[in-house]
Parts: sequence; C-alpha cells; structure tokens
Amino acid sequence: MRYTMPMNPAATDLFSIPAQADESTQIRVGIGGWNYAPWRRNFYPVGLVQRRELEYASRELRTIEINGTYYGAQKAATYARWAAETPPGFIFSLKAPRYVTESKRLADTEKGVSGFVHGGLAEMGDRLGPILWQLPPSRPFDADDLAAFLEHLPRELNGHRLRHVLEVRHPSFMCEDYVKLARRHAVPTVFTDSPDYPSLADLTGDFTYARLMRSADDIPTGYAPAELNRWAKHAESWAAGNDPGELPHAAALQPESQPRDVFVFFISSAKHRNPAAAIALQSRIDGTR
Repeated sequence: MRYTMPMNPAATDLFSIPAQADESTQIRVGIGGWNYAPWRRNFYPVGLVQRRELEYASRELRTIEINGTYYGAQKAATYARWAAETPPGFIFSLKAPRYVTESKRLADTEKGVSGFVHGGLAEMGDRLGPILWQLPPSRPFDADDLAAFLEHLPRELNGHRLRHVLEVRHPSFMCEDYVKLARRHAVPTVFTDSPDYPSLADLTGDFTYARLMRSADDIPTGYAPAELNRWAKHAESWAAGNDPGELPHAAALQPESQPRDVFVFFISSAKHRNPAAAIALQSRIDGTR
C-alpha cells in the first residue's frame, strides 16, 4: 500500500512523495549514491537543487548504497544529516572504507574496523542498514586471515544490531570452504550479477544482498522486462526463506528457512538507467505482495 509521507513543506512545490514501505516490508530496491549528473535529466525533477537530491531520492526508493564511505569515513554530523533528510522506513547501506579491506592482512584491521563503526555511524539511528565490506579482486581466499577479520566485526552499536555483508571478488572464493566459513560467522555474501566478478548465491547469513551490474544503455529500465520479472521472482524467493537453485552456488543448496530481509541494488554499468531499473523492479515486487 502506498501512502504520503510528511516532509519539508517548502519541498512540495517541486515533488510529491510516493509510497514508502511499511515496517513489515522485507524487500528494498535501490541504487548506489544519489549525486550523479545524468540523473538530473531523467530522474530528478527539473529545478531540484543538488542539496535536496537525497531528500527526493529517498522518497522514490527504499534504500541507497553509500559509496563515498568507501573512500573515507565521514564526520558524525554528516551521518546525522543524511539520516535527517530521509523518511521513516528508509535504510542506507554503507560501503566500508577501502583502507580496511585493502590492507595487507585482514587479520590486522581491528583498529580500522572499530574506528569506522564507532566513528559516528550511531548518528544514523534506524536509517543504518548493512555495512558492505568489499574485498578487492586481487585478494584470494585465505581462510585464517578472513576468519580473524570476521571476528573483528562488531555485532551491535549502542544497542542497535549491526548487519555486515561481504563482497568477494576473487575466483578462489567460489568454494565450499568459504561458504562454510561465512555461515559460521553468519555474514551474508553479496550476490553480484556481473560478467567480471564471481557470483555466489549461497545463503551465508540471515539477509540477502544483491548488486546487479548489467544495466544496458539502450533499455529505458536498464534491464529488459523479462529480466526484471526474473529478479522480482528471485527477490521474493529469498524473502520467503528459499534458496533459488537456478543461481550459481559454490556449495549445496540450503533448506527452506525463516523469511529474510532482501536488499537489491542497481550498480555501475549504464548508471544513468539505474533509478528507473530500481523503481521498475520495486513496483513488480510490490505488485505481487
């Protein structure tokens, strides 16, 4: 069900507020970031000032993956401002800093992990969603090193449960040993729909996180309608607690489990198409629920 959310009255002359998910909604579809010049021609309303783009995007979408934190942690006041500009029910995902994930040894990153998590993220309150730890393509699977890193990840912050997710980009992670390790630490693995990186649909945590990276320039919605229908089916299956067997796995399929939250992001590729792709996929999902 769609409903209107309150906002700064001064904004109503520029845009209306579409529906947000209620608290029971488990599937959120979004994009990476909100400042991108081509979106000012095909997503943002004409005349919308740049400082209000997050305000608008967070009312069209249910989640956004913040990429800026990958290049460096932000000030606590910045996290607080981002949260304040978004409506209730909206959730951010944050890419963790590369100075942590690109360290020579992951086992030695405890100080960096703690500094990022305790460096102001609490200011986001209930807008804080998954923290994405993206490993570089040059880092192969090292069970001992990775296990030590996963031990460093704090599981709560000021009483708020933290959700960590791991994106692996070296082919050596396509193995049962990695899946067993991730499951032991209950950390989900990103499913990456990309021709360049390994794609593991193995369920290793209590939520699912997908990054779709094949948007096409010549398709207004980025992905063709049939593909969007297919991803809507996968998202619904994940949310119901199922493990879609048609997606690539490195280990045996999991039996049906409890319902889970699902995050799907359209990232990279034909980036100017990604907002339309996200809105088209979310509308398909909402229409079946």
